[in-house]
Amino acid sequence: MAVKLIPDIESVVEDLGVPGIAAIVLLPVLVPVVAGVGKPIAKATIKGGILLYERGKGVIAEVGETLEDLIAEAKAELAEAGTEEVQATETEAAAS
Repeated sequence: MAVKLIPDIESVVEDLGVPGIAAIVLLPVLVPVVAGVGKPIAKATIKGGILLYERGKGVIAEVGETLEDLIAEAKAELAEAGTEEVQATETEAAAS
């Protein structure tokens, strides 16, 4: 029995049916149209991603600055509270 390298046209047509054959016939026409429409959409999506990334960097920088300010204020308050405790202890020791 010989191996068939080329399938029978009848079996291919039966397997694909009308939608499959229509797709094969229209594929060379549809691919350039889809590519023409898809390229601007892809570029717009990439541009949007870049803009979102840049804005995100700015927001993250602002949040970082705010966090640094809060940390500095908390440290200053702790230092002030520590000085007040030392002064209170010294006052108590002097009064005794």
